[in-house]
Amino acid sequence: MKTIEDMVCPFCGCLCDDVTLTVENDMIIAADNCCTVGNAKFMGKNRLKSPIIRKNGAWEETGYEEAVQYAVDTLLDADRPLMFGWSGTHGEAQCIGVHMNELIGGVIDSTTSVCHGPSILAIQEVGHPGCTLGQVKNRADLIIYWGCNPVEGHPRHMSRYTVYADGYFLDNSFRDRKVIVVDVRETETAKIADEFVRIKPGGDYAVISALRAIVRGKGDIIPESVAGVSREQLFKVAELCKTCKFGALFFGLGLTMVKGKYKNVRNAIELVDELNRHTKFTLTPMRGHWNVYGSNEVFTWMTGYPYAVDFCRGVAFYNPGETSAIDILARKECDACLVVASDPGAHFPRACVEHMKDIPTIVIDPFQTLTTTVATLQIPVAVTGIDAEGTAYRMDGIPLKVKKALDLGYPSDEEILSRIYGKMMEVKSR
Repeated sequence: MKTIEDMVCPFCGCLCDDVTLTVENDMIIAADNCCTVGNAKFMGKNRLKSPIIRKNGAWEETGYEEAVQYAVDTLLDADRPLMFGWSGTHGEAQCIGVHMNELIGGVIDSTTSVCHGPSILAIQEVGHPGCTLGQVKNRADLIIYWGCNPVEGHPRHMSRYTVYADGYFLDNSFRDRKVIVVDVRETETAKIADEFVRIKPGGDYAVISALRAIVRGKGDIIPESVAGVSREQLFKVAELCKTCKFGALFFGLGLTMVKGKYKNVRNAIELVDELNRHTKFTLTPMRGHWNVYGSNEVFTWMTGYPYAVDFCRGVAFYNPGETSAIDILARKECDACLVVASDPGAHFPRACVEHMKDIPTIVIDPFQTLTTTVATLQIPVAVTGIDAEGTAYRMDGIPLKVKKALDLGYPSDEEILSRIYGKMMEVKSR
């Protein structure tokens, strides 16, 4: 039995890097300093043993060589291939994916298009007043969670970086920090807030605009209530924001995937800009998948665009709403689909999943998922952070090396994709 310290948890965008694993007989038997969901990932069982391919409506086991060849033939034969996922794998594998996509003239998209895609659009328009989570931990005396519920979605976010974390520049972090939660319902996070602001669904833009007006000294135009929030509470929140020493606004899909979408985020960024005339204030998206930020970084380095990148013209271009995965699947435009480290079968609209069932769909994932039920081939791989290593980006843009603890003999995402890409290059060069 041995213990391995300082492992990085490959579950959410927090990328907690203080996990200690206990390993015995090539099995992880304990994961300390881990939240419940991270623990479940480290202790996960029932991994697929070998590639499986669907023949005559039934699954059959096949070899890695045959599976790779099937993937090569399928993707090269396709006129409009789609490669989706990428947020649950490491950066080195994402690089191979972009190269593959460029070679065959397809579309590559990550889960960003169904989570924080609007945040990126807003940041492209007005910039990103961000900072590291370390700065928040050590300096912030006011935390705002808007449209997110870290108690359940990012369970260690508050203990490592905000509510319960010690701050180097704060005398008594726990007592001195104020927490504001803005949401349409009273979540578990809202129950521990100093100030809970309940807004009507779809009222985010109006409430942010009201706060901006107050911060700019135009409070006399604010009506008695805005989207269910009283004028008195709006002034109270604005005063807390203006008078703090360092404020940090975190926001989730409750802001990006509701009425207003990227306009909400743009308005929030401009609110933070207004507040920086009075104090220091930052804004950070609560990224979900552990390396979704990394997919945006890698895609941008290599193509100039963060997600939904289309190579059908021979050069990269992107137009979210047209070149994003859901839109392409809904229009039944693609004729082959490669899913890497994601489960669109569990989250995409029914029409999209039905089209995935009608076309060759290849899944690269350690576990069987709902996407497996509509796939024609699944290739099991190593789990980055357990039996594979690579680079990942935390939600604040900090790159971390994700180590491996075991060697179970599975190929990594990078190895499988490299083999597929290598064979594609051979065919193309003939």
